[in-house]
Amino acid sequence: QVQLVESGGGLVQAGGSLRLSCAASVSIFNFYSMGWYRQSPENQRELVAVIGSGRSTVYADSVKGRFTFSRDNAKNTMYLQMNSLKPEDTGVYSCNLQKDGRAYWGKGTLVTVSS
Repeated sequence: QVQLVESGGGLVQAGGSLRLSCAASVSIFNFYSMGWYRQSPENQRELVAVIGSGRSTVYADSVKGRFTFSRDNAKNTMYLQMNSLKPEDTGVYSCNLQKDGRAYWGKGTLVTVSS
């Protein structure tokens, strides 16, 4: 059974940084897409950053220039470096992996940005 486990969330002041990790129990070398999503109590789940089949990274307009999505194939881990955090970045961040015709989700990690 494929598992994705996020870590790195927490409470941070506005302007601070966090680095989220998502460790996969399978190889992430070959994939259809992988990405980070977030959900807050006020909003539906929204895309934060995604790498698709074209292997280019797409970011939500709200995080461009502040967040960086990266991956380490050797560690089967994807990362989300979040800088200049804002209170509106608060939410549960989940990673997603689409591979071999199936989609997998982690349980999420909570990020809280205080003003």
